[in-house]
Amino acid sequence: MDRDSREWWERLGRHELLVQRCLTCGRTRFPARAFCAGCRGERWEWTSAGTEGVVESWIVERRREPGVTVVRVRLAGCVFHGRWTGEREPEAGGPARPVFTGSAEGTRLDWGP
Repeated sequence: MDRDSREWWERLGRHELLVQRCLTCGRTRFPARAFCAGCRGERWEWTSAGTEGVVESWIVERRREPGVTVVRVRLAGCVFHGRWTGEREPEAGGPARPVFTGSAEGTRLDWGP
């Protein structure tokens, strides 16, 4: 957690998924940064990322049993990565919804169908 991402982590703990939106050009971004990569603007706001993304790709990490599926999801114009919680394998172009998983260290963002 740093100065730019503190609010993101706090909201994640309340099961809210946010992205930054540049107040100069309107571009959304994740992870949180102090300035916009598009226009270099330094003014932004937090906005909801929504609740349904699209699976772009995935891998199955098999160093452990059972294997862990990690997905790449596009949501609100941003890319997120996380564990897949669905019982079946994800599908390219298929839906992905945020799944908030609590732990002793805090809340983790996973994805499910």
